[in-house]
Amino acid sequence: MPVLTLNGRACRIANIFCIGRNFVAHAAELGNPVEPEPLVFLKPTSALLLEGSPIVLPDYSRDVHHECELVVLIGRGGDHIAEADALQHVAGYGIGLDLTARDAQNDAKQKGHPWTKAKGFRGAACLSALVPAERVPDPQALTFSLKVNGKTRQEGDTSLMLFGVARLIAELSARYGLTEGDLIYTGTPAGVSAIGAGDVLELELDGLVSARWEVAA
Repeated sequence: MPVLTLNGRACRIANIFCIGRNFVAHAAELGNPVEPEPLVFLKPTSALLLEGSPIVLPDYSRDVHHECELVVLIGRGGDHIAEADALQHVAGYGIGLDLTARDAQNDAKQKGHPWTKAKGFRGAACLSALVPAERVPDPQALTFSLKVNGKTRQEGDTSLMLFGVARLIAELSARYGLTEGDLIYTGTPAGVSAIGAGDVLELELDGLVSARWEVAA
C-alpha cells in the first residue's frame, strides 16, 4: 500500500474515495445533472501517484482529462460521524488530480458499466505533499488552481462546493465507514480538458502547498 508522510509521520493509505459533480459549473460543462447527494466512486490505491513520478497515460485512451481537486486525508476513522464533528477527523489536506480517460468513461456510461477503466488506471490519482489540518481552519475558504504549460486551466473555490468537506465526511462515514488513511478527492471545478505527452501540470492550494507533474512522452 502507498505510504505518505505528514508531520514526519508515515501515513498508510487505505481507501480512495472520489466525489463527482460537486461543482455546478463542472457538471454543466459535461452536460451532467446536479446530484441530490454526493456522487461517490472509488480508485484503487495503485492509482496513487506522488510528485516526482511522471504521469503515464493509458494506451487505451486518446482523451485523458485533468481534474484538479482538494484532497482530504482522514486521520481518525468512524461510522456515522456527525457533520458538526467531522473536521476533527481530518489529519491533512493536499491538492491532487483525478485523471479521467474521458473516452473510456463515455463508453462505460453508454453501456451502463462502472467507471473503473476510466478513473482507476495507474497514476490516475495524483497527490501533492500534505499540510496538517490545523493549518486549514476552514476547508470551505480555500482557493486552488491548475496550470498546464504555464497557462491557467482551472481555478477552484471550495466555498462553491455543493457538498462541503464536513458533509462529505458525514455521508461517507454513514454509508461506507471511514478509516485512518482514507483519502477523499472532493470534486473538480469547471475547465477540465485533455492532456498530452510532454505537458507540465502545476497545482497550487491557496499558498499552502504546490505540486508539479510532467506527462511522459
